[in-house]
Amino acid sequence: MSSSIIKGWVTAARPKTLPAALGPILPGAALAWSMNSFKLLPAIAALSAALLLQIAVNVANDYFDFIHGIDTPDRVGPTRAAAGGLLSLKQMRIGMVLITFLILTIGAYLIYIAGLPILFIGLASVISVYLYSAGPFPLSTNALGDLFVFIFFGPAAVCGTYYVQTLSLNLEIILYSVSIGLLITAIIVVNNYRDIKTDTAGGKKTLAVFLGKRLTRVEYSLLVIIAYLIPPTLVFYKIVSPWILLSLITIPLWIPLFRDMYGRASGQALNKTLAGTAKAGFLFSVLLSLGIILSV
Repeated sequence: MSSSIIKGWVTAARPKTLPAALGPILPGAALAWSMNSFKLLPAIAALSAALLLQIAVNVANDYFDFIHGIDTPDRVGPTRAAAGGLLSLKQMRIGMVLITFLILTIGAYLIYIAGLPILFIGLASVISVYLYSAGPFPLSTNALGDLFVFIFFGPAAVCGTYYVQTLSLNLEIILYSVSIGLLITAIIVVNNYRDIKTDTAGGKKTLAVFLGKRLTRVEYSLLVIIAYLIPPTLVFYKIVSPWILLSLITIPLWIPLFRDMYGRASGQALNKTLAGTAKAGFLFSVLLSLGIILSV
């Protein structure tokens, strides 16, 4: 495989987005460990499936946004593999088939150990990967992308990771999943906020396009604020140990990000805000997970 093709696949996979797939796995694994139910192989399988699903979403989005005329060489966001001519459409189709095959193989193992609930989550996840950007009613172009990201990178990923190890759910993991899902959704909000102008021109009706800049900033604020209110609320009602408040150490990281969203940052300048949002959300997940472990 030539270096140019490797570069194309790295671009299509969007490695900077992969922490968004890793973040949800950590609390599920940490809580299972704290309850003496941690199982290494299911945890690794859940992580692998999450990473592959994230890559599949990225590749499919790259492919379908290009053929729909949404992504062009003039886009203000990072270069895309199809629009930038780094990969052919045939190469991307073959890649999507291979990635889907790997996801289904890992999914079969998780279904074997955890049963029908994982079958339903797995099938919904794979179908939604392609519905996000393809089909007669693409989720990402009809203002449903934010909801998709919240469901599948929040409750589905966090609770699914916990379930494949414990075969159970509880209020604690469900509320953690809401926090994680909200912060990961904030990533796509920045992405769509940055692209309002080009998405409007390309006919891509994201939630940000519908809401406009002012209300999209409000959405971003609410996602972050609600996510950060959940840990202290759990501690206040003595549902969990105060150790989970370690996650609040990340609050200062959001100050420059809010400054960007409410200031004059626009276009390519928001790429830094996007990366910062992903980093802050991931560190929140890491410290939340550490707090769960220290609570034992």
